[in-house]
Amino acid sequence: MATVKWRKRAWSLFNSYVEQARMEYGEKTANKWLTEAAIIYDRLQKHPLSYTPEQLLRGKKHQYRSCHIMRRFKIIYYFSSSSNIVYIRDIWDTRMNPQTLSHRLK
Repeated sequence: MATVKWRKRAWSLFNSYVEQARMEYGEKTANKWLTEAAIIYDRLQKHPLSYTPEQLLRGKKHQYRSCHIMRRFKIIYYFSSSSNIVYIRDIWDTRMNPQTLSHRLK
């Protein structure tokens, strides 16, 4: 099983999105965020390469992959097979300009 590590900024963003969902839409929506995240986390541990490569980030140092959470957000990560670690680098709102994604990962 792979270890999953969150970048500090990504973890902070995730928590702010959950809190924002709680305040705007209620506890049920916030819990849906948490449930979806737990399912993704479990899948990343067991099958870190099962999500598709992120086409907007091809050609980068790492092969970034992404998975949707709550329809309009993507969790951006890469897997290091040598250390067996999944590094979650960002949570990206897909309504944003696609060019900003590349800049956010610097």
